[in-house]
Amino acid sequence: MKGFTLWFTGLSGAGKSTLATLVAAELRERGSNVEIMDGDAVRTNLSKGLGFSKEDRDTNIRRIGYVCNLLSRNGVVAMSAAISPYMAVRDEVRRMTESRFVEVYVECPIDVLTERDVKGLYKKAIAGEIKNFTGISDPYEGPEDPEIRVHSDTQSVAESAQHIIDRLERMNLIPAPAGASYCADDEEAEIVAQLQKKSYL
Repeated sequence: MKGFTLWFTGLSGAGKSTLATLVAAELRERGSNVEIMDGDAVRTNLSKGLGFSKEDRDTNIRRIGYVCNLLSRNGVVAMSAAISPYMAVRDEVRRMTESRFVEVYVECPIDVLTERDVKGLYKKAIAGEIKNFTGISDPYEGPEDPEIRVHSDTQSVAESAQHIIDRLERMNLIPAPAGASYCADDEEAEIVAQLQKKSYL
């Protein structure tokens, strides 16, 4: 099976990590090798020491893109679940990717994200207590024409994940399922519960 890069982008709390985890679980069931480059994990390990200036953010995304390219050209489905706020750097990563690059825009309005934010980071950013917060005091440039777009404010997690799976099937990047639907309700509920504990939702 050929590898490709599945690049989730969206504001903090939109559901990128949640959807990446669900989609990854289904792709593994279908025989794919999958790796997720989560934004928090990357900053702890691959990009330790970088700040949140535009230059540092760009460097962080370039590093993620470099690793995704290495993985995908060797048959792995490489997923990035970082915010990646700047369009130019996302396009740069797209150009450097030797395999197929699929951008997934997890779209959600600021007011909804503020309401669902268990850590209260959006309210603190709006109050000026957090500097360089993407979407508030730092820009987020959403993709104009992503391969896949989901709306996490109006779609359930299951609906968004199913939409992504369906699109990947139609793009002939993954095989159609042999039997039952892509993800059982109890598996989805378990994954979502785990991610809620980590405040990824």
